[in-house]
Amino acid sequence: QVQLVESGGGLVQAGGSLRLSCAASGITFSLYRMGWFRQAPGKEREAVARISSGGDNTYYDDSVKGRFTISRDDAKATVYLQMNNLKPEDTAVYYCAADRNAQVGWRWTLPSKYEYSGQGIQVTVSS
Repeated sequence: QVQLVESGGGLVQAGGSLRLSCAASGITFSLYRMGWFRQAPGKEREAVARISSGGDNTYYDDSVKGRFTISRDDAKATVYLQMNNLKPEDTAVYYCAADRNAQVGWRWTLPSKYEYSGQGIQVTVSS
């Protein structure tokens, strides 16, 4: 059974930092591209970041470039999202997701491309 379990969310003031973790089980983690998505109330789920299976390539939505960093530790089967200089508009439920396949161009941003997703964790940024 595949499980992706997020942790590290919470309430933080604007300008603060959080680090999200996502622990995977039931998959050969090193073979998967991993992504982070978020969904705010009343909005569609949107892609935040993605990291390649080797960790050599990372991709970010423009809204988080320079503030968020995605990384992975294959020995721990865990992907991280370091979030700095948080803004109230970053408030959302954050999800990690696993994709076995390479994606061309912007298609990494599509939630439907990911085979597995976690249950999500709340991040709230107060102004």
